[in-house]
Amino acid sequence: MNVPACPQLPDALDRARRHSPFLAMLLDREPEIAAMASEGRLADLPMLDPTLPVGTALRRRRRAVALTVALGDLAGIYDLTEVTRRLTDFADEALSHAIRAAILERTPDAEPVGFAAIALGKQGSRELNYSSDIDPILIFDPETLPRRPREEPEEAAVRIGKRVVELLQARDGDGYVLRVDLRLRPSPEATPIAIPVEGAIAYYESQALTWERAAFIRARAAAGDMALGQRFLDAIRPFVWRRALDFGAVGEIRDLTRRIRDHHAQGQALGPGYDLKRGRGGIREIEFFAQIHQLIHGGRDPSLRAPATRDALARLAEAGRIDPGEAAALSDAYVLLRTIEHRVQMIDDRQTHQLPKGEALDRVAHLHGLADGATLVATLAPVTARVGQCYDALDADERPRLPHDPVLLSERLVAAGLRDIEAAARRIAAWRGGDYPALRSPAAREALDAVLPTLVEALGEAPDPDAALLKLDSLFERMTSAINIFRLLEARPGLASLTVAILSHAAPLATELARRPALLDGLIDASAFEPLPAIAVLEHAMRGGEAGQDYQDRLDHVRRVVGELRFALGAQIVAGRADPLEVAGGYARVAEAAVGVLAQATVDAFVAAHGRVPDSELVILALGRMGGAALTHASDLDLVYLFTGDFAAESDGPKPLGATLYYNRLAQRVTAALSVPTQAGPLYPVDTRLRPSGTQGPLVVSVDSFARYQSEDAWTWEHMALTRARPIFGSAAARAHVAAIIADVLGGHRPPRDVQAEAGEMRREMARHKPPQGPFDVKLLPGGLVDLEFAVHRTQLAERTGFAPDLAQAIAALVGQGLMPPAMAQAHDVLTRALVAFRLLVPDGQEPPVATRPLIARAMGLADWAAVVATLEATRQEVLHVWQGE
Repeated sequence: MNVPACPQLPDALDRARRHSPFLAMLLDREPEIAAMASEGRLADLPMLDPTLPVGTALRRRRRAVALTVALGDLAGIYDLTEVTRRLTDFADEALSHAIRAAILERTPDAEPVGFAAIALGKQGSRELNYSSDIDPILIFDPETLPRRPREEPEEAAVRIGKRVVELLQARDGDGYVLRVDLRLRPSPEATPIAIPVEGAIAYYESQALTWERAAFIRARAAAGDMALGQRFLDAIRPFVWRRALDFGAVGEIRDLTRRIRDHHAQGQALGPGYDLKRGRGGIREIEFFAQIHQLIHGGRDPSLRAPATRDALARLAEAGRIDPGEAAALSDAYVLLRTIEHRVQMIDDRQTHQLPKGEALDRVAHLHGLADGATLVATLAPVTARVGQCYDALDADERPRLPHDPVLLSERLVAAGLRDIEAAARRIAAWRGGDYPALRSPAAREALDAVLPTLVEALGEAPDPDAALLKLDSLFERMTSAINIFRLLEARPGLASLTVAILSHAAPLATELARRPALLDGLIDASAFEPLPAIAVLEHAMRGGEAGQDYQDRLDHVRRVVGELRFALGAQIVAGRADPLEVAGGYARVAEAAVGVLAQATVDAFVAAHGRVPDSELVILALGRMGGAALTHASDLDLVYLFTGDFAAESDGPKPLGATLYYNRLAQRVTAALSVPTQAGPLYPVDTRLRPSGTQGPLVVSVDSFARYQSEDAWTWEHMALTRARPIFGSAAARAHVAAIIADVLGGHRPPRDVQAEAGEMRREMARHKPPQGPFDVKLLPGGLVDLEFAVHRTQLAERTGFAPDLAQAIAALVGQGLMPPAMAQAHDVLTRALVAFRLLVPDGQEPPVATRPLIARAMGLADWAAVVATLEATRQEVLHVWQGE
């Protein structure tokens, strides 16, 4: 369809004739397009002529495309997006026709499959230049590629590739179709022009460099066997988008930019001869700016994987990865620079990026509608300056390295606050010498040297710098890989201080960090220090990732996500960024999401083998701290498994099982899914001893059996446990049904018991078999959290009121009815904050190190350690009075 008449077209036509020899030639060769343009209209592009040889037909179509796009561009009918899209669409079309023709010429009766072109660079992102070449990678599948009898697939593929290039590059009176550059393929000096798909995958998985990762940000299957091309891209996606944040990409791509600047030194300064692509503040720096941030963050945030430069900048700004003002400035600059680049290329259809000199520069300016070359340079000046400023800022914070000279090094260590300077210097020398496996490669030692100034400064901020240095040394000793963590800490110095604090104070987090350094990645975002979102959002994250439908991959993915979230929650306490009460709720939401995702994945896998039990389903009850939705870093999960429906029923799958056996096997697998370590590490210990009849009973019972047991046979301690029971898995109807049974039992439908006497005896028995671990075991000490829980549950059962799995809500209800002193609400908060903090910072319940005491005080909202000791003592006395007072 023709576009509406455009009054600017005649002027664009005039500028094209007067200032562009190439466009003037095209206007003479395409009189119909020229005539319509003089009337203010763009002509429709002709279809490819099937009666002509494919090369001839493509060359003539390219001529029409080049003229139409140029006129639409000069007249302002097409914006940059439309210009590059039309040019790219033609390149894809031409490449597709060339591949098809090359295959059918050799094997006329074969389907043109088994050969594909992967578009890289600007073709891949649909941003092709006006006179650009294309940079495809040609791959083939030896199993499906058509070939002649007794011909090896490799030989056939190379011949097809050569014919494709010939069809596109050959010149005659109609010009040419496209210039083709195949040098972006793996090891181009040693590999054939077409490479087998599995060999290409192996290369990118094991040997490829950072610049190749950057190139594949814009890769797509463009022509030929599209399914083959997509299979290749899917296979190498983990190579391009690494989940661990890769700040090394910054340095490597910056090094590439420096080499480009050095190599093209004559085009760096703005003015005649300026290189619009490679010059300082040019197109390449805008592209690299976006790609650096995409490589760093795109592995964890798929929304950032936009191939087109301006789309990438916009998404990075929306995600808070770059400044929105910078993104807008760079995007506007990209439009102007690319537009002027197109004007330069329109002059003679040359693949050039340099502003010409003298009269030729004036011609480019006139073609763009400007007075002269000086005006054009003045227009570009503020734009290139802003781009260069943004790009240079990527490593503006680069600091001088830590000196090797012993005297100078000692001075730096003294200034940082270390006391045993000789020991510290020896340790740093050992790191630099590669004494530990993670530090033996030259790349690791280079990354270490870059981050050492940051680490020494962070050590100086520690309460005991020498002790912190020992912890850091222990971390390096246990790490299997160190490069990325060093680059991360260099790029985010604030994380170095937090890392040292974690190593100094939180042994559980330090252990996890040594096993999985990438856990620090999750602390880059400010959101890591905010309360965790709702369970549904967490479940969505645990169902995402690269796991697909594979059950083992799902187990690993959930473990990775849970590990990151729990580490971030612990870091919130170390950093003093969150109330431990909120952190306890966050721990519980993470666990509940993990139960939901893994239980459902296990059910789905089990159903595939054994079918479903009709009118029946699995229900999971959470008890204890999990039921109360307030966990610590060290909590296990107290779970009870139930099933609805008829226990005598049988599943309907290929391997049917009776309902009781079905659900007991299913529950065993759910427990394993939640607790068995995989290559991604452990998840949660699961405790099922609170089920009916304890360890003597079956792992799973029917809901009816559960109801009967609780109402007829359960002991007081089981009903106390039931006060914190909460269904966390199963349909809404099944959960509501089980919750109603629990409410009925707690409300009085249970055997008469002497609750006070039995609760007291049970607490004494617990004290005999499970004494406090240390003087600050705020859970088991007299007047601690267990005594508070017992006092609450005793009152609930005796008075048949105030039931809520959340202990704070239960206390509030009892206080509101005058059944418990108001001070118990504060006692709950004090003891819970203390428990969450101590489980992370002093897991053994002993008196904490002097350096750690301020962190505990801060977590509890108190002034200092003396206030912590006094508050805990006063709180325990209040709880003890309530527990023993009745």
